[in-house]
Amino acid sequence: MTDEHVYLSLAEAGPEPDGEARWAYGTGFADPLLGVDAAPPAGIDPADLAAYCLMLGDDALVLSQRLIQWITRAPELEEEVALANLGLDLLGQARRLLTRAGQLDGSGRDEDRLAYWREDFDYRNVRLVELENGDFAQCVVRLLLFATAREELYRRLAHHADPVLAAVAALGAKELAYHREYASSWTVRLGDGTEQSHRRMLAALEVLWPWLEELFTPHEVELRLGVDPAELRAPVLAALERVLAEATLPVPETAGRAYVDGRAGRHGVHTEALGPLLAELQVVARAHPGATW
Repeated sequence: MTDEHVYLSLAEAGPEPDGEARWAYGTGFADPLLGVDAAPPAGIDPADLAAYCLMLGDDALVLSQRLIQWITRAPELEEEVALANLGLDLLGQARRLLTRAGQLDGSGRDEDRLAYWREDFDYRNVRLVELENGDFAQCVVRLLLFATAREELYRRLAHHADPVLAAVAALGAKELAYHREYASSWTVRLGDGTEQSHRRMLAALEVLWPWLEELFTPHEVELRLGVDPAELRAPVLAALERVLAEATLPVPETAGRAYVDGRAGRHGVHTEALGPLLAELQVVARAHPGATW
């Protein structure tokens, strides 16, 4: 870990294995889908692939909205900028994934239609991303849990049979590596910091760790597409344990949150936090339907 400010380390331009600059906006502005064949791949049900892209896109969209809510509320101006940039990365991932879902499901819906004109029970995000923000420690812990798990998943999806999903995942994995680095740095700084920051990190872990299990619990669509999230559990937990050890924080032993009749976020069953968040996200589009600018 570096003693330098974490955002400066994110924004630092330096040599990467593939020659790309390090920057929290992402790893470049080239369209990752340029020239990619958008035809549904042989052997994969387009409806399944659409549902899967919707799940991943909803995860990114909802967490992006949560991060954007930190603007004017973060402990430092630099953290507002950093969190906004991470949110924009996720928003970019959401746009591509929702667009892909609309291409495949036969409904003709574009990214805006899917983002702004669905009810909460139509969303397929995991519940971890929709929980209220809490304090900055909870922001850091949620980002650490999500980015670590999602980066591991995207590195596998970068080789998926669908070239569009593979391209989105390949770029997203690089972005999420920076998100994980950002969250890891803050986890160590706060966990191994003052008595108060350590106490708050312990409290944040207690609140959020039980929701991590949902990221490892497969939905039937995920199993049919050949990417079983249960396979992520071991490498993700190992990565998290390394960060927590450096932060002098114990690995929580709390059980995962219970499902409701075997159903959770992937099935459209959410917490009470999602409705107000979507109302804020969708208010302008619904107040001015069809408006453009």
